[in-house]
Amino acid sequence: MRLMRIGEPGQERPVLVCPEGLHYDLSGITDDIDGAFLAALADNPHLVPAEPVLPEIDITGRRIGAPVARPSALLCIGQNYAAHAAESGAEPPEQPILFYKSPNTVVGPYDDVLIPRGSKKTDWEVELAVVIGRRASYLDSPADAAAHIAGYAVSNDVSERAFQLEESGGQWSKGKSCATFNPLGPVLVTADEVGDPQRLRLRSYVNGEPRQDSVTADMIFSVAHLVHHLSQYLVLEPGDVVNTGTPQGVALSGRFPYLGAGDVMEVEISGLGRQRSVCRPA
Repeated sequence: MRLMRIGEPGQERPVLVCPEGLHYDLSGITDDIDGAFLAALADNPHLVPAEPVLPEIDITGRRIGAPVARPSALLCIGQNYAAHAAESGAEPPEQPILFYKSPNTVVGPYDDVLIPRGSKKTDWEVELAVVIGRRASYLDSPADAAAHIAGYAVSNDVSERAFQLEESGGQWSKGKSCATFNPLGPVLVTADEVGDPQRLRLRSYVNGEPRQDSVTADMIFSVAHLVHHLSQYLVLEPGDVVNTGTPQGVALSGRFPYLGAGDVMEVEISGLGRQRSVCRPA
C-alpha cells in the first residue's frame, strides 16, 4: 500500500496511491495519516478497502505534503554507513548514535528548503525513513521489530555543519533542527510492499550532478537492529519517524561545495520515490 497526503500545510488530506497512477480519497476512513491511523492499520490490515469502493481524487497541481502528519518524535541515527563515518573523520560507531530533530522540520518532498541566516555549510543527506506503526518498548529481539513498522519513506536529513559541529556545545541538534530541514516523502510505502529494507538503493543529486549512491545493505546497524535497540532506551509511538543514517557523498566530505540559495537537491530511494527541493534564503 502506498499512502500520501495532498493539500496546503495544515490542510492535507489522506490519499491512497494505486500502481496504475490513480489516487483515491481516504477522508472517509481517516482524517489524516497520523499515529492513530497507523496504529489502527497495524491492528486491522483491511482497514483501507479496495480501491473501487473509495472516491477517486485528481491531485493534478496539488501540493504533496509529507506522507505522515507531524510525528511526536523524529529520531535520527548518525554515521550508520562506514564510508560516511570515514568522510566525517570518525571511526564506525560500536553502537547506534542517536540524536533528535525537531518534528516541525518535516516538510513535503517538493517544498522549498530554507538556508538559515548566517549559514555557510548547509548539507544534504538522503536517508531511509522508518515510520512506526505499533508502540515499541523493550522489544525482546530484532526479530520483533517488523511487527512495529508501518512502512518506509524517502527522507532528506538536511544539516548545517557549522551549527552541528562548531557551535553545537556537544550536541548535534542545532545543526539539524532548522526550519524545513527534513523533507519527507512523497509516499509512505507499507512494510509488506517494501519487503527487505536492506535491499534499497539511495541516491542524491545537487543541480543534477550525482552526489550519493549507495544501498541500505551497507548500513552498519540494520533497520531491525535499530528499532530493537531504540526500544531499550525509549518508547517508539505510532507515527514516529526514524531516519536511519546517510551514506557517503555529502558536502562535509570536502569533495563538494555546500548548498546555497537557488541550488536544487534531489534525493531518491528505489521503490519509494524521489524528492526535489529548491534552496531559498530564510
